[in-house]
Amino acid sequence: MSTNTTGGSTGGAKGPASYFPAIEKKYGRPVEEWLELIRASPLTKHMELVAWLKTDHALGHGHANALVAYVLKEPRGE
Repeated sequence: MSTNTTGGSTGGAKGPASYFPAIEKKYGRPVEEWLELIRASPLTKHMELVAWLKTDHALGHGHANALVAYVLKEPRGE
């Protein structure tokens, strides 16, 4: 799945993806890296993943929540 991280305030991404530009700017890593970390995690519950990102990777709550929500909304069945 391709991730559009260019959404700005002019007709850009909505929902969790609207946080992606700020996440990349603040943490200096591409959003796709964060998404892959979440996908590879053995954790499956939303708040467990959020807590893990906050504790182990020092993300803020809103940014962690947006990334987890985005991944958990992805269709399963690869």
